[in-house]
Amino acid sequence: MATFAENRKARHDYETLESFEGGLVLTGREVKAVREGGAKLDGAYLKVFQGKLQLIGARIAPYSKGGKPESYDPLRSRPVLVHKKELRELAEKTQQKGLTLVPFSLYSLGRRIKLGFGLCRGRKTYDKREALKQRALDRDTKRGGE
Repeated sequence: MATFAENRKARHDYETLESFEGGLVLTGREVKAVREGGAKLDGAYLKVFQGKLQLIGARIAPYSKGGKPESYDPLRSRPVLVHKKELRELAEKTQQKGLTLVPFSLYSLGRRIKLGFGLCRGRKTYDKREALKQRALDRDTKRGGE
């Protein structure tokens, strides 16, 4: 399972309540570009729009070995495939104040490219500091224990 892109800052900025997995709908050139490492998830989010889950704000650069297509938009919204039951559940939960869907990683599962995302609540600045302190404490105790 190779990871092609990660949104590391999202784990710091958001508190994850639930994690999900969905298939990403891409064109052939986009698949090649993602496998080449041309995807960025920084600042991206997911939204239920007209009964479909859409990945918005993710950048997939054009495939380097192919000619640049004239009408290619690297920031276009891309559909994410999930089960109907999950989609209904996500639509209900994102209606609550303060909850959003944030992508965490793009990875391969067999020949398919999957998107790992989560239902998240934004962290306050003091929560972020607490998390960093706790991580440092855990790291120190682990080093001291060995």
